[in-house]
Amino acid sequence: MTWDEHLAKCKVDAHKLVDRGMLADAVASMASDILKHPDGPKGAVVDTLVVVALLYIVNHDVREIRRWIDGWH
Repeated sequence: MTWDEHLAKCKVDAHKLVDRGMLADAVASMASDILKHPDGPKGAVVDTLVVVALLYIVNHDVREIRRWIDGWH
């Protein structure tokens, strides 16, 4: 599976969790799944971006969580 295919699947899975109101799980799923592909960003980059997403989780900001998910390239 290419990086683009893998990333698209990660996004779909994460959005499904957001749809269920599981914001923290969506972020955790996205971060974990991204790290599983050899062509994806490495741990430190993902960890840093997860910290940003934590602010959105605390504020229950669904719109920003979705933007965070869709912002991965």
